[in-house]
Amino acid sequence: MNELVDDAIWRLRRTDGSPLLPSTGTGELTGLTVAVKDVFEVEGFAMGAGNPVWLAERTPARHDSAAVAALREAGAAVAGLAHTDEFAYSIAGRNAHWGTPPNGAAPDRIPGGSTSGPASAVAAGQAEIGLGTDTAGSVRVPASYQGLW
Repeated sequence: MNELVDDAIWRLRRTDGSPLLPSTGTGELTGLTVAVKDVFEVEGFAMGAGNPVWLAERTPARHDSAAVAALREAGAAVAGLAHTDEFAYSIAGRNAHWGTPPNGAAPDRIPGGSTSGPASAVAAGQAEIGLGTDTAGSVRVPASYQGLW
């Protein structure tokens, strides 16, 4: 395992497994894993949106969101729920409650974007795919900061 991740796993993912959830089908993504930004519904887990109070008030999802379901049906397994900026409302990638995910390309720098957790998971080799959202650069910024495409 990457030292960067060993030292910062709690800042990278809220929940992880081996896998957290298996694929539900087979297809082009069979054998790959996805780190899911904690703003998507994942069956059996409460969605926290980067805020512990919000998380405590939620109940576990009964079904995957459409994006998660499509990835799992195509063969991807869910590696974990990755941290996000609180309520996905920042371009920096920091979370005051759970810390800042590491930048896989430049450990002394911020990861960037509210999809920082999934990007960090991919950059650190913890998942092959990062699922995020992008309203104002939330995917593009952490991808550019961490050398992903």
